[in-house]
Amino acid sequence: MNNANIFAAIPEDLQDEYAETLIRSGSLLVERIVSRGQATPAGQWYDQERNEWVLLLAGSAGLRLEGRDGLIIMKPGDHLLLPAHCRHRVEWTDSAADTVWLTIHYRD
Repeated sequence: MNNANIFAAIPEDLQDEYAETLIRSGSLLVERIVSRGQATPAGQWYDQERNEWVLLLAGSAGLRLEGRDGLIIMKPGDHLLLPAHCRHRVEWTDSAADTVWLTIHYRD
């Protein structure tokens, strides 16, 4: 059994978003993702094979879902279920503080 802290061991220099697998078992994937001002590149959309449940633990972010007007502004404690093939993108993350996400990817 490993004892760890979700906010520990975050790299000092984050040129790119940092993703760390916490659990992988069958069709289940749990990740910690850390962003520091990163966003999805212009014109790119995520279109994933699995459902993704996202919980924002720290920082803030703006998400865009294809076909939906406006941004979803996320702050600590906010969570969202992105069904498989729900095209989405991260428009912005907090550049002054770490944005820490917990994501759970799974199949129905």
